[in-house]
Amino acid sequence: MTQRPDTGQGRDAYDRLIAEIRQGQLRPGDRLTETELAERLGISRTPVREAIRLLESDGLVDHQPRAGARIRRLDLAEVTELYEMRAVLEGTAARFAARAAYDSELAELDAINAEMAAAARDPERLYHANRQFHGVLLNAARNRFLWRSVEAVQKTLLILGRSTMEEADRAQAAVDEHDMILRALHAHDGDAAEAAMRRHIEAAHRARLKQLRDQATEGGDQR
Repeated sequence: MTQRPDTGQGRDAYDRLIAEIRQGQLRPGDRLTETELAERLGISRTPVREAIRLLESDGLVDHQPRAGARIRRLDLAEVTELYEMRAVLEGTAARFAARAAYDSELAELDAINAEMAAAARDPERLYHANRQFHGVLLNAARNRFLWRSVEAVQKTLLILGRSTMEEADRAQAAVDEHDMILRALHAHDGDAAEAAMRRHIEAAHRARLKQLRDQATEGGDQR
């Protein structure tokens, strides 16, 4: 797991920049200038420098000659590779959870998916509920090394910006896909749970590629 900033201001700067990346306020290719960020965040340059260093260790920022620190760009091949890894890792997590999840965790997953169904018009609420669903399932897999691998992939996916849950019909489709995963988990069927999770991630990948194509058509950066 990535070590967090030691200072309170460094931690706050890191969290705020992560949020801006996820929300699409900081876009791939955007330059991170210590002076500008310190002024905008209302803090000194030292915690900003610390936050940028940690973003770089997360793989979200790179340094380019004569340009300094910038938010990384992912090409479409890298996006596909990330979703392929999600399918492998989270499919395995679903298989493990089918054998190891407590009844209380299954009940929690049921409740989270019901919350997602009720939040169909609230993208921010959907985003957090969806992350919670996948987090609870991953914890139920009882494998700390798998958890760390998934966390690394999820961190890189932040570069892509806004959630596909904002896309038309994706939220309801995700709820339905979660239902299929939950049926397999309740049945303690590892094969079915892995297959359902893989289909879910593949559907998310298709939604992401469509989102990227739409952004390119509108003249935005591919993210």
